[in-house]
Amino acid sequence: MNYTLNQLQIFLKIAQTKSITKASEELHLTQPAVSIQLKNFQNQFEIPLTEVIGRKLYITDFGLEIAEAAENIINQISAINYKTLAFKGKLTGKLKISVVSTGKYVMPYFLSDFMKQHSGIDLMMDVTNKNKVIESLENNEVDLALVSILPTNLNIDKLDLLQNKLYLVGSTMTTFKTDINIKNIFTDIPLIFREKGSGTRQTMERFIERHQLSVSKKMELTSNEAVKQAVIAGLGYSIMPLIGIRNELKNQQLQIIPIKGLPIKTNWSLIWLKSKKHSPVSLEFLNYLKSKNSAIVNEHFSWYEKY
Repeated sequence: MNYTLNQLQIFLKIAQTKSITKASEELHLTQPAVSIQLKNFQNQFEIPLTEVIGRKLYITDFGLEIAEAAENIINQISAINYKTLAFKGKLTGKLKISVVSTGKYVMPYFLSDFMKQHSGIDLMMDVTNKNKVIESLENNEVDLALVSILPTNLNIDKLDLLQNKLYLVGSTMTTFKTDINIKNIFTDIPLIFREKGSGTRQTMERFIERHQLSVSKKMELTSNEAVKQAVIAGLGYSIMPLIGIRNELKNQQLQIIPIKGLPIKTNWSLIWLKSKKHSPVSLEFLNYLKSKNSAIVNEHFSWYEKY
């Protein structure tokens, strides 16, 4: 047998996702490239690794055993690489962070210079909705999590990174008066919500409940980007984090609609379980943020203060 590390990595990803399409997306490869490598890998075994029933890909029992072996080999190779870098005096290991979806506009700026300084660190950052972020933190699957609403059911520590501001926004195709009655506005315009489990949706619902507002027309979309594009197209209005609409405000595709009680202000906070035993990598990252946080905010988020 003469299989390569690349083939092992590709087959493991196929086994994990049970899809050539999803595997190619996560590996940033084309589907034909992944299919060719799977075929070349399969040709080295007399027993099938996968089977297709209908249009669905299944991993055979033999394939699952090979995937497990492949994962062990890949982990051992990673360990060798880490030990080599550590012997040279470099900080090595994995930094695992789970980030709420809108946090993708925040977290990269706090990671960039740190990752450049420590080339021996592998970053694993999962971007998903708030419920899944909290679940991964609770299950100790990640070192840190970025949220804008703190969980009430977990014993956590936190580090505040940046203020979060949420405004009511709409398309610039409509002109609004400056003396809008908050009690009536949501009965007149369709309101667009994020999906259940989203922190932004939770914030919106709390605002509506607190002000005892009536919402007669609403729709639900499953990503911040989808909501943004729907608002730009004139499908409706939404309460959105300022951090994700900078370019659209600058290009005059969106406008902030002034109403009493907005913006809603929370904080983008990096959180971790209070009982967490930090790895040297996550501990170094937290120390870095404590010393560099203000400088990062001043450099990358000074535009924020205009709103």
